Amino acid sequence: MNTALTDTLDVVIDVGALSFQDVVDVARRDAKVRVSERSLEAMATSRSVIDGLAADSRPHYGVSTGFGALASKQIPVELRAQLQRSLIRSHAAGTGPEVEREVIRALMLLRLSTLATGRTGVRPLVAETYAAVLNAGITPVVGEYGSLGCSGDLAPLAHCALALIGEGDVRDADGILMPAGDALAAAGIAPLELHEKEGLALINGTDGMLGMLVLAITDLRALITTADLAAAMSVEGLLGTDAVFADDLQGLRPHPGQRDSAANMRNALIGSPMLARPAGFTRVQDAYSLRCAPQVHGAVRDTIDHAATVASRELASAVDNPVVTEDGRIESNGNFHGAPVAYVLDFLAIAAADLASMSERRTDRFLDVSRNHGLNAFLADDPGVDSGHMIAQYTQAGIVSELKRLAVPASVDSIPSSAMQEDHVSMGWAAARKLRRVVDGVSRVVAIELLTAARAMDMRAPAVPGVVTGAVVARMRTTIDGPGTDRYLAPEIARAHAMVIDGSLLDAARTAGGELV
Repeated sequence: MNTALTDTLDVVIDVGALSFQDVVDVARRDAKVRVSERSLEAMATSRSVIDGLAADSRPHYGVSTGFGALASKQIPVELRAQLQRSLIRSHAAGTGPEVEREVIRALMLLRLSTLATGRTGVRPLVAETYAAVLNAGITPVVGEYGSLGCSGDLAPLAHCALALIGEGDVRDADGILMPAGDALAAAGIAPLELHEKEGLALINGTDGMLGMLVLAITDLRALITTADLAAAMSVEGLLGTDAVFADDLQGLRPHPGQRDSAANMRNALIGSPMLARPAGFTRVQDAYSLRCAPQVHGAVRDTIDHAATVASRELASAVDNPVVTEDGRIESNGNFHGAPVAYVLDFLAIAAADLASMSERRTDRFLDVSRNHGLNAFLADDPGVDSGHMIAQYTQAGIVSELKRLAVPASVDSIPSSAMQEDHVSMGWAAARKLRRVVDGVSRVVAIELLTAARAMDMRAPAVPGVVTGAVVARMRTTIDGPGTDRYLAPEIARAHAMVIDGSLLDAARTAGGELV
């Protein structure tokens, strides 16, 4: 993952124009951001509405009242700037392990995107300062715990807002921990003096959970294709059949994800000598973990696509409360509720956990002499003296068991807060945090399947794999030795995992002619 600052990428923050790739580029590649003139003009227009209300004696939530259960408290004009500072300071109440840099950068970009819609009522200076902090590589320190996923990701966003006013802790572009005021000064950024409504606008959004959703979808899209490749190699290494992946058979159940996964598996296995049936062959069907891989993988693909639809809608949203409407009204609303995002975060965790579960079952088949069709027990060089991949499967099993626990939905676990004013919350932040662990776990399970399948295919020599899968094995052999006596296995698993994450195994398959989507 490249976290070095770069001048080669540029993301323009404009109304409703942010893409998945923009989020990834800013979060992971430190792309520079700038706010469009159209957005700055829209912000100035809506700010004039807030300025017109600042001295109004009538209550306006977030402008002249307290927050949450304290919304009935009218705040005197002379205390309204203090109200915004106090909001940020009190809501920056996170705790626990430090949240990853890429998540915080995604969160900040998405909050900036909402500010740029002109619906939040903040001054253009607020957005320009936010963009300057992002471009300087300054990352506020945010604890993992604090958000209930309703009224926005309040605590995480508050820690980011705290940095904008020169308070709290941050890490600079080199990852050095320091006070926010020092980091701003070093970057030549003046701390913000918050005006009416601006503190609330900085913290009232689903940006943290949405940022993690976009990153997870990006990773899962690559991982599901890698899982298709792994399944194909397992079919090949276990002397299965690719006949069940025929396009006309898949068309009888026209789910688009199933179609794509089956096509990937066909294309990976095309022309493989290992799939030829010798005389007297009697096995007519493969086990479900092989035969039904397109159905399960395809369902994961369709779930990812559904989640992407929800995320795309959220990227085009202006999430704040209250908002300034196009006709100049300031209105309270419930758009900050994270339910739409929380549900798909949980849905993805369920689907991804099941993907890993099937991968582990294919690995286990390689190790059992009653099911691996002629290979040594546990793929050991000398079974008994050597244990082969016995414990690699244990590692998979431990991860899969953990993923099943993480698949339990967070979004059904609402808990009331703010003296029952906020009596139903989404827990979307928690759903996003556990999904990140799920994605990491699945990538490790798939890596072990690939490692095991490659070893099995080598052990079938002089039989050789197909061109596409053979290229994948060859790529693995550049850093991982082939079958032999037992050796330190953890580094090999780590190297296989690195090749899953960096996409080099998919690149090898595609370079060899594999048309993988």
